[in-house]
Amino acid sequence: MSNTPNELAEQFPQAVEKMQVLKAEDAHFAKLFDDYHELNRAIHRAEVNIEPTDDFHMETLRKQRLALLDQIARYLR
Repeated sequence: MSNTPNELAEQFPQAVEKMQVLKAEDAHFAKLFDDYHELNRAIHRAEVNIEPTDDFHMETLRKQRLALLDQIARYLR
């Protein structure tokens, strides 16, 4: 799992420094950041069949990841 797709640094390369500052200074952003990474890794493990799941659960996970991504994007604007 050395290359997990959809990492936040890849999604928002122009905001890497801002994310580091927000993560250190804003507890809510830090939670969103951590939740996103945890969920993203779970999705990746399912996609590569380390922890297989059914299509319905995968769709739910992806929707949750997208919702977190939207919240993070709002912070970065």
